[in-house]
Amino acid sequence: MKIYLDGKLVDREKAVISVFDHGLLYGDGVFEGIRTYDSLVFRLKEHIDRLYRSADAIELKIPLTKPEMVKAVIDTLKANSLKDAYIRLVVTRGVGDLGLDPRKCPKATVFIIADKIALYPQKYYEHGLAIITASTRRNLPQALDPRIKSLNYLNNILAKIEAIKAGTEEAIMLSYDKHVAECTGDNIFIVLGGKLMTPLVSIGALEGITRDAVIKIAKASGIPFCEKILNMEDLYAASEVFLTGTAAEIVPVVKIDGQMIGDGKPGKLTLNLREELKKLTKSDGVKYEV
Repeated sequence: MKIYLDGKLVDREKAVISVFDHGLLYGDGVFEGIRTYDSLVFRLKEHIDRLYRSADAIELKIPLTKPEMVKAVIDTLKANSLKDAYIRLVVTRGVGDLGLDPRKCPKATVFIIADKIALYPQKYYEHGLAIITASTRRNLPQALDPRIKSLNYLNNILAKIEAIKAGTEEAIMLSYDKHVAECTGDNIFIVLGGKLMTPLVSIGALEGITRDAVIKIAKASGIPFCEKILNMEDLYAASEVFLTGTAAEIVPVVKIDGQMIGDGKPGKLTLNLREELKKLTKSDGVKYEV
């Protein structure tokens, strides 16, 4: 495996960063998870744009232009002869000292990993996922803007631990005032009263790239849709619930906190949207040759 690291493609064993890198010491950095399908990088422009927006939000200067970053992603895929892959693109503050001061980090560190990923077993796509509601609250938007896809994921990890202890794969995270925000690694949608709904990002949800793709599909298909404040009662009453994410794609939810959703099977709209997303992954992105 070849890893892109600060302008060079190096063997996995040689892809190392300093223990003084502030990405390691303080989680000071940003990242993107990106998918490729049959040599097409899905929504690459949107991912790169979000990466740079996240970096700007924390005043982190990326030492590559956007076209150079796109080339680095493609070069990494080609070096690993991957047509279908998951890409982890990371930019850290770089090497500094043991203090917090970002001025002590003269240059950001950039690395890109391209590999395979299967976030959920196939059985969950066929039969649906049972999830819980975590007691761990989503970070306050005023404390850490959820639109920043940063390396600070401890909040999500604590909620993930709750899910694992409960014997499931995912957990819903609520805002400080108990509104539905998102899951530990995925956005969430519901079908209620014949309308597709998802939480407002201002509640504390990431502006997911796959979330945006699903919204685009829904609007183009004439499916009634809105972003709104959702409570757990809305989820329990929903006829369908599903999660979206770059790695997850679209995965149906059939049970929340032990309560069955709809008829306990993946819903018709969920399955239709999943098929439409598959079509989109064949056209919406950047093509390359291995």
